[in-house]
Parts: sequence; structure tokens; C-alpha cells
Amino acid sequence: MGFELRREASLGTLTSDVVKSSAIEGENLNPREVRSSIARRLGMDVAGLAPGSRDVEGIVDLMLDATQGFSRPLTRERLFGWHAALFPGGRSGMRRITTGGWRTPEAGPMQIVSGPVGREKVHFEAPDAGRLENEMVSFLGWFEDKNNLDPVLRAGIAHLWFVTIHPFEDGNGRIGRAIADMALARSDGMADRFYSLSTQMESERQEYYAQLEKQQRGTPEITGWLEWFLGCLGRAIGDAEDTLRSVLFKAQLWGEMNRQPVNERQRLVVNRMLEDDFEGHMHTSKYARLAKCSTDTALRDIQDLRARGIFIRNPGGGRSTSYRLPDRVGGQALD
Repeated sequence: MGFELRREASLGTLTSDVVKSSAIEGENLNPREVRSSIARRLGMDVAGLAPGSRDVEGIVDLMLDATQGFSRPLTRERLFGWHAALFPGGRSGMRRITTGGWRTPEAGPMQIVSGPVGREKVHFEAPDAGRLENEMVSFLGWFEDKNNLDPVLRAGIAHLWFVTIHPFEDGNGRIGRAIADMALARSDGMADRFYSLSTQMESERQEYYAQLEKQQRGTPEITGWLEWFLGCLGRAIGDAEDTLRSVLFKAQLWGEMNRQPVNERQRLVVNRMLEDDFEGHMHTSKYARLAKCSTDTALRDIQDLRARGIFIRNPGGGRSTSYRLPDRVGGQALD
């Protein structure tokens, strides 16, 4: 693919990883902020992208440390750093929590419950806080053990084991998925990411939680969990083809545009239209708003892009006149 396309594909995958891992926990992050934060850390151009909030910066720090630094040992101090990055203010919502340390007895039992007050159903109760130090010593020792266990199986076992111990008051799911990604990066032998396990887990969220609950309430036999985990990973790798196809399309579109370079306003707007969260079509007032220019200037830019085949006019006219990008460039289609 070449260095620049590899970086673009990896940026898209990492952005999806961060956004979807948080979405599993009910936290909706701004994809543009996440993309900006990751791009800046990877030394890529962030022109026109919004700066990341403190919460975004924290989970990006966690994910990049896990995947870019996959070869370094996983230690309790490293986990404490990840947890502190996730909760920079020492709070989970309105509740103050212990950060950068295992949960304490004062936090009470760590239970996964559902149902109305007084009729709660306990789905799972994690080990008592007094056991955490020994439990995590065992887990970390196993994770770094240089045995012959297949590294992909290690990723599946590590995620299940970590979230079952549930060593922190909050953030265990996101850290557990980062640990799985770290193990998968070790399996791949490279930091570049071209598939997103968290994105696939988010799309199968109900089954993901059902599989965890079934395993945590069952016996130590984990074959069923691993079968689901490997299936989910396989589907994530299959979906990576769509990500790479999109990256190649964007590169070919820019190659076509750069034959006769566009101005900065046009570059900004086309880049925005190529982002996954862009909604609808382009029209003159939207262009002017995005490019921070007058409607007359926007119209001239649009007419130039249309004359070059970069903008395609949609059916309709008058105030409803709108434009889209072409569906294919040089035989490469955008799905």
C-alpha cells in the first residue's frame, strides 16, 4: 500500500477502536476529536480537525501505548497508568473512584447487576478486593510467560481473565479490550492496525455480554468463549477489507485531484466529505460554513470541482441543489 496509505488505514482503524470500545460502555466520543488526537501522536497532518478533550486524550494514550508499545512488558504500573489516563479527574461520572490502583474494600462488592431497586439480578460478582494483588500477580505472570500458547488464543483468554478479575472500580472493559489488542499486536508482530476487534464487539454487543456472563457464571471450561472470540475476530478481519477499500478510493481520488491542485478551502471540504461521520450531501451554504467563506466564493469553488468531475450534481435544482463525490475513480468504487 505504501507508507502513507498504511498510516491512513491504521489511523482509521485506531480511531474506530477507541470510539467503539468506549461505545460498548455507553460513552459516545466525537470521532473527529479521536482522529485528531491519534493523528497528532502519529505525526500526521491534523489541519481542520478538532482538538481532543481530556477524556479523549486519556483513552487514546491508553490504546496507543497498548498497540504501539506492544513489545514492552505488561506490568501493574503500566496498568495503573492506563487507568489514571482513563479517569484524569479521578471520577467516573459524579462518583469519585480510586485511580491508578486496584479497587479497595471500601468500594464494596464489585457486582454486575440489572433490574429495578429491590429486585436486582446479580449477573456476576468479581473477586473480593483483598484477593486482587495475588490474582493480578498470577495474571500478569501468565501474560508475559514465554510458553508455546498461540498468541491469538492468549488474546482471548487474557480479555476474559482480566474482566473476570475486574481489578478496577471502572474501566475494566476498555482496559481488557486494550490488553486483547496488545496480545494481537504481538501476534501480528507490528503496531499498524488494519482490523478493529472492538468495532466488531460493539456491533455484537448483546452477544458479547451474553458470552461473558455465560462464562463467568459457568465452569472454568472456556472453549465456548474462545470459539465466540475467534469468530468475532474473524469477522473483524473480514470487515477490514471495507476499510482498506475506502482508503484506496480516497488515495485515488486525491491522485486525480492533484493533477491540478485544489485550493485549501476545497481540500478541507473534500476531506470532510470523505470522513465516515459526514452526513448528507454538499450544498452552497454548507460549503460556506465549513470553509468559512462567502456563499459566492463557495459557489465558485463548487463549480470548479464540478467541472473537474470531483463533485457530481444530484437530481433537483433551485434551493435543493446538492452535490456528492463520485462513486468510483479509475475503476475503484467507494462502498
